[in-house]
Amino acid sequence: MSVFAQCPPKLVGFRCHLLLALTSVLICTSCASGRSRASQDFLDLLLQIIQDPSDLHSDGSLRSICATACDCLRELEACCPGLLSQRLELLCGLRQQETSRLHQPYAALQTLVLRNAVYQLTQEKGAGAEHLKALLGGITSVAWEADQDSGLMNNKDSAILSSLILGPMGVVPTLQTGPDCKELRLVLSSLLEESYLLTPLCQAALLHRLTEVVAMVPGIPPAIFRAQLLRLLGTSEVCLLHATLLMKCAYTDSLFSAEDEAFILKRLVVLSQHPCLNAPEKLFYMDCILHFPENRPIDSGDDTLPVLLTPRLASALAPTVFNDSATLLSRFNLLSLVHLEEGEEAEEGQGLEYLYEHLTSLLYIVENRGSREIVVTFFRAVFLFLFYFHHVERYSTSLMEQLCKLYLHHTHLAPHLINLADQTQDRLSESNWAVGLLTTLQKVITSLTQLSLKDLKWHLKMLGRVAEEGEIPQRNTLSFLSRVITPSFSSLCESGDWRQGNNVLGVCRRLLVHPSLDSLLIPLADILQHLARCYRDTDIQDHARLYYTLLTTLSREKLAGVMMQGATEGGREVKKRSLSSLMSEGEELTSLLTIHQTEKAIFRLTEAQSEPRQESKESDLHQDKVENCAEEANAALEAYRAQFSDPSFASEVTLKYQLAHTVSHDSRFDQLFSIRLHFSLTDNHYEKLHDISVPCLFRERPSPVVQLRLKPRQPYPTTLHASAIFTTQDGMSWHTAVPDIHVAFEQTFMPLPSPQTWGQGGKLGVFEGLWEEMCTEKEESAISLFCCQLEEAALNALVLKHFLPYLVSDPSHKDELRVLFFLPPQCHILLKIMSKEDAVHFNIATDNWQLLPHIGSYLLTITAAQEHPPS
Repeated sequence: MSVFAQCPPKLVGFRCHLLLALTSVLICTSCASGRSRASQDFLDLLLQIIQDPSDLHSDGSLRSICATACDCLRELEACCPGLLSQRLELLCGLRQQETSRLHQPYAALQTLVLRNAVYQLTQEKGAGAEHLKALLGGITSVAWEADQDSGLMNNKDSAILSSLILGPMGVVPTLQTGPDCKELRLVLSSLLEESYLLTPLCQAALLHRLTEVVAMVPGIPPAIFRAQLLRLLGTSEVCLLHATLLMKCAYTDSLFSAEDEAFILKRLVVLSQHPCLNAPEKLFYMDCILHFPENRPIDSGDDTLPVLLTPRLASALAPTVFNDSATLLSRFNLLSLVHLEEGEEAEEGQGLEYLYEHLTSLLYIVENRGSREIVVTFFRAVFLFLFYFHHVERYSTSLMEQLCKLYLHHTHLAPHLINLADQTQDRLSESNWAVGLLTTLQKVITSLTQLSLKDLKWHLKMLGRVAEEGEIPQRNTLSFLSRVITPSFSSLCESGDWRQGNNVLGVCRRLLVHPSLDSLLIPLADILQHLARCYRDTDIQDHARLYYTLLTTLSREKLAGVMMQGATEGGREVKKRSLSSLMSEGEELTSLLTIHQTEKAIFRLTEAQSEPRQESKESDLHQDKVENCAEEANAALEAYRAQFSDPSFASEVTLKYQLAHTVSHDSRFDQLFSIRLHFSLTDNHYEKLHDISVPCLFRERPSPVVQLRLKPRQPYPTTLHASAIFTTQDGMSWHTAVPDIHVAFEQTFMPLPSPQTWGQGGKLGVFEGLWEEMCTEKEESAISLFCCQLEEAALNALVLKHFLPYLVSDPSHKDELRVLFFLPPQCHILLKIMSKEDAVHFNIATDNWQLLPHIGSYLLTITAAQEHPPS
């Protein structure tokens, strides 16, 4: 509201939108009905706007704001009836002095407030003429004090106020005022005299509200509307004619004479066929005839025609094939009601005979491949005819024969015929016409000597519907099915059509629950057995075999229980219930098919302790070859490198990890199955890793060992991201994150991959050849020196713990130890370890200079641990 107050007057559109927004907020938040301070201030603002005299002589731009304020007040009054009841005198004065287009919103607002105020008085005990006079006299302030709770009505009353005259007038509340209602009469006369100035829609709303006011105050005679009737009876506006009919419904013969009633009815008949009106308007007038409010109704039931609508008058509304679908059906329904009591006594070519001939004309159009709209219209018209005249045997029997002939020529109409039988059976429970139609169709279908697979589909659907009727014998149906699956009659079994096979099984399924199953047992079993053996579709064979097993092993009661499980009435419900059953089963499986996410890691991978390698024992077996291999270093190096002609040779590093539960305990994950570990790289130094499967992981059992095969591109340290999918004992699938795996530089070390026949001499020859090459300072090669302070015992311990698997020299020669690390795909690190007086020297040579920082860091780590061993 502060924004509205500060908004410049020129921004008319913006100010109007602000008022509408404020109104919506107050109504939606129930502030208006709750009498809050904000709603009171806003109401004062709206009243101030509509009373502002400066707007009367303006250029008209500000009148838009005034009209919007009236609309906001009307919306508030509609949502909170009685809100403005004490402002009636003010609103009446504003309306009377207004000569511009604002007169209409003032009149609409005053009418609504008047109707609500009168209704409010009808709900108060002891209210009478004095209260009404005081209300119309008005109070100039809006009374929203706490002790006036009766001033606003509750939501229930608001709902009732939507329309008081749609039902019988006996239920309309009344205010007993006696004949002394001069003030109200003056207000009503003033509103009615000026009503012609309003738009048709506003006039209709005003007349509707004033009709309710007069109905609630018996002291005001309905004759007050007499002066308006001449204009209303001749109107061409739909809304005004509707208001007139509401008025007639409220006052009947107290306002409308018999001549008026006859005139209105004839006018409705004329308007229902007027060529200048569109189809929706004509249908509205037809509906008005069907629910015409008579002065002296004989029967108050639905769809009862007025007494004055004679067959002669209604003949002008006879349907023709040129009408659109909605108009044709509406006229057909109206004429059926008109001729319902005549039966077959009408003159030739009229009445019921005319309606049947009209159906026949539509049938001829359908036979000649009419459009889908014509087909639907025809079957709806047939249902209407049967609904009213199923007891006229001559026409109902003839119609049955005509429909059977139509089906033979157009088998694709089977769904329409099935629906017609269903609806007729549901709505006309006392009639056997639907059973007769299905029996006739069964005879027609089963007597066919030739048929195509295209027609067979519809024949089987029709016979499936016939099989639902317990009154119809099914011998002919079984004979037809036996002929259909016979190769000499049709190629159904040879074709192996899954859909056609399901149609056959659909008929058999309904026959399994037929009341006369005992007499059908043997032929039905033969059919199912033949389908199980000869049909060229595995699914159809399986279902036929299942039905055969159920038929031959279960009692009739158990079989009915199995086949009709979930059905309530008739076979038509089985399919629907079966589908809903499948949906419920699917909902139950949703949790099993969904992969759930754990809140935290369930297990982790820890590096497994490797067994000590005993490769140094080979030196004893090949000690005699050491001298010879040392002399042939170059030849050994060539033989060694020849192994790498195979790209996969020594290209992987195998790391072993134990898969173990984390410290946190959750009993749901004590037993895990079908674990699938997935790894992702954080750099491009290694090839993509394959997933690893672990059968199970139990908390109480030893942890399984997982072998992780890394294929380096560059043998650098790295970090692997890991995750896993697994299944718990209850069948649920879970996804969990696994703590990162850090691969250290030393984990890529491998012993020299020499031939198995080599002894230590061959390895030493490779060492000498590589060392000589690396010392020549090739492009990628590098040499370096690392020194540290180590005692002799510490050095021995260091060699035994870290270098023994990679030692190529004799361990007993402690003057110079030679160590060779192989790093896939084809990198080498060579160490010559010598003890000097001041320090231990690690002479380093490598064919990949980028490894030097990692080598230095590794040596620093292991030597520092020996210099300062844990206490």
